Amino acid sequence: MGWFSLIFGLVSLLSVVHSVGGIGANWGTQSTHPLPPETVVRMLVENGIQKVKLFDANYDALRALGKSRIEVMVGIPNDMLATLASSVKAAEKWVAKNISTHLSTDNVNIRYVAVGNEPFLTTYNGTFLGVTFPALQNIQSALIKAGLSNQVKVTVPQNADVYGTESSLPSGGDFRTDIHDLMVAIVKFLSDNGGSFTVNIYPFISLYTDPSFPVDYGFFDGNASPLNDGGTNYYNMFDANHDTLVYALEKNGYGNLPIIIGEIGWPTDGDQNANLQYARRFSQGFMNHISGGKGTPKRPGPIDAYLFSLIDEDAKSIDPGNFERHWGIFTYDGIPKYPLNLGTTNSSSLVPAKSVHYLDRKWCVMRPSARLDDPGIANSMSYACALADCTSLGYGTSCGNLDARGNISYAFNSYFQKNNQLDTACKFPNLSMIAKSDPSVGSCRFEVMMEPYYGGAGPVNCLPHKMLSLITGVVIFLVTIA
Repeated sequence: MGWFSLIFGLVSLLSVVHSVGGIGANWGTQSTHPLPPETVVRMLVENGIQKVKLFDANYDALRALGKSRIEVMVGIPNDMLATLASSVKAAEKWVAKNISTHLSTDNVNIRYVAVGNEPFLTTYNGTFLGVTFPALQNIQSALIKAGLSNQVKVTVPQNADVYGTESSLPSGGDFRTDIHDLMVAIVKFLSDNGGSFTVNIYPFISLYTDPSFPVDYGFFDGNASPLNDGGTNYYNMFDANHDTLVYALEKNGYGNLPIIIGEIGWPTDGDQNANLQYARRFSQGFMNHISGGKGTPKRPGPIDAYLFSLIDEDAKSIDPGNFERHWGIFTYDGIPKYPLNLGTTNSSSLVPAKSVHYLDRKWCVMRPSARLDDPGIANSMSYACALADCTSLGYGTSCGNLDARGNISYAFNSYFQKNNQLDTACKFPNLSMIAKSDPSVGSCRFEVMMEPYYGGAGPVNCLPHKMLSLITGVVIFLVTIA
C-alpha cells in the first residue's frame, strides 16, 4: 500500500505540473449570496477542473484551494496598480501577504500572478497606461526577493483589442498603434522572466456589438464560410483572433512566447443571443476544438485556457450589458445550466454543487388585487431593479415572455430574495404579497436565494456590507413613500 500511495502521489503531482492541456475556469466573487468557497472547490475537483483564475487575492477562496492541487492564478485588480507601481515595498507586502503566506501556510498551488485585468481597454481612456508596466516590474521584483520567481510567474490579462489587423487577415496582426511600444516592452519583460501572454477572446461580444457579424463564425462546427489567409483557412473567429496575436508577437520578435486564454465563454441570459442553446454550442464546441491538442493553424499544440466563467455573479456591473451577470456554466447556486463534457471525467454532464442550503420556499409577488395602473408601480419596479437583478427581463431573455404582472413580480421577488426574505423587503405599498407557490414559468426561474455565507476575511466577505446597504435602502424606501 505504501508503494501504491507513493506512485499514485507522483502520478498526481506530474498531472498537476503538466496541466497545460487541462481546462481552467474563472472564479468570480461579485455575488450578493456566494457559495461557500469550500463548496466551490469541491465542485471544481469533482468536475476535474485543474486550474482556476481569481480576480483578486480572495482570502477565503485561496484558503479553500489549499491542498486541492488546483493550479491558481491570483489577480490584482486595476485599482491597485497605481499603488503597486509607485512602491516596491507595497509590492513586497502584497506578495508576502497574498502569495508567500498561502504557498507556505495553506499549501496553495499558486502558479501565476495576473497584474491587472484588461488594463488597456479603450473604454478606460488610458487610466492604467502609466501604471501597469511599473506594477508588473515591482511584482516581479517582489517575487524574486521572496525566492518565488521560478515557481510563480507574472502575466497581464489583456483584452483582444490590444492587437488588430489592417488587412482583416490574421497575418497582418500587430499591436494597437497607440500602445505599440508599451505592449512590446511588456512582451519583452514577460519573455525575459518566463511569463506568458494572457488574452481574453469573446466571439459573443463581436456578435453583440455588430449585428452583421456572421453568427456561425462565432462557433466551432465548421458551418461558417472560411476566411482564407494565404492558403490557410480560418473556420471560426477564435482561431483567427488567436493567430492575429501570434502574428503580432512574431512580427515584434517574440513568436514563441506562450499564450494563455484567460477568458473565453458565452453568456446564457440578458440578451437575445445570450441563451442556453448558443452557450452550449459554443462551450462544447470549444472543448472539442482544443481536446486533441491540435491548436490553431499558426500555433499547433495544446491550448491553455480558462472558461469564463464558473458561476453567475449577480452583483457585477451591467455597464457592458445585461449579459454580464450570466456568464457561468453554473447558476449562482451551483446548478449546471446545460450538459457539457469538459473531457476531464467519464461523464458528459457537469457535477452540481453539494449541500447547498436555501432560504424558505417563499416568494414576493404582485398582489392579485393590485391594479396595473397603480401610480406606484413605476417607482417600485425601478427601485427593486436598481438594487436587485432584473437582467433576465427583456426582449429575448429567459423571462422575456412574462406579462406585465409577471415582470413586476419578478422584480419584487429579486429584491426580496437579495434581502434574505426580510418581511420589510416585500412591503411595496398595496402592490406586493408573500406567496408560498412557485411563480416560475417555463424558462423563467423565480429564485429562492441561498442562505447567506459569512466567511473569515477577504472580498467574499463584502456580503455583510452589501446586505446592510440593501436593508438600509428598504428602510429609506419605506420612509420615503410612507
